[in-house]
Amino acid sequence: MPKINNIVLVHGGFVDGAGWRGVYDILKKAGFNVSVVQNSTESLAGDVATTREVIDAQDGPVILVGHSYGGAVITEAGTDPKVSGLVYVTAFAPDKGESVNSLIANPVPGYDPPPILPPADGHLMLDKAKFAKAFAADVDPETAGFMADAQVPWGVDALAGVVTEPAWKSKPSWYLQVRDDKMIPPPAQEFMSKRAGATVVEVPGSHAIYVSNPAAVADVVRQAASGVEMAQA
Repeated sequence: MPKINNIVLVHGGFVDGAGWRGVYDILKKAGFNVSVVQNSTESLAGDVATTREVIDAQDGPVILVGHSYGGAVITEAGTDPKVSGLVYVTAFAPDKGESVNSLIANPVPGYDPPPILPPADGHLMLDKAKFAKAFAADVDPETAGFMADAQVPWGVDALAGVVTEPAWKSKPSWYLQVRDDKMIPPPAQEFMSKRAGATVVEVPGSHAIYVSNPAAVADVVRQAASGVEMAQA
């Protein structure tokens, strides 16, 4: 089994790939070849196609990493033969026939729903005034404010996109559970990670853990790369 040197990072809704910079820097310094997907988040099918283009451009096996909605993207795109392992960063991990919509249809009791504004022209946004508390509570205020003002409209079609064949059923997976997440409640994370049979790492932090604690995310990615190498040696 060749050494796993390729990491592909997939962002979630309301943001773009720039938030991965801290994780990218750590992994690059560790010697990995890191690619960041820039998805339009207009439709799941479109984002899967874009992600597969990046996977196909790699020169060997890939660890595919998804945050939040990016978890749905890697669940569908991860069946690509080049993908050797999946890393979910407080992410959705749908089963066959599920979508982000179906996973959030029944809110977890005791947790406030995310401050998502009503759809406008087929897109969703978070309330800017509540963005920091809900999405990025442990990110420095200036950065959290910038993230709120730089939101990418999330297409309602992307949330409705249904997974056809979940990659976690055939590929090893890791899941970074975040205890203080206000977007995907911890019980939902626990349900999805257990169902996927993922190796779980739990840390304190907000939904934007990849921004606030990139070292924790990079550690899980390194665990995944070494874990796959050991299993296939």
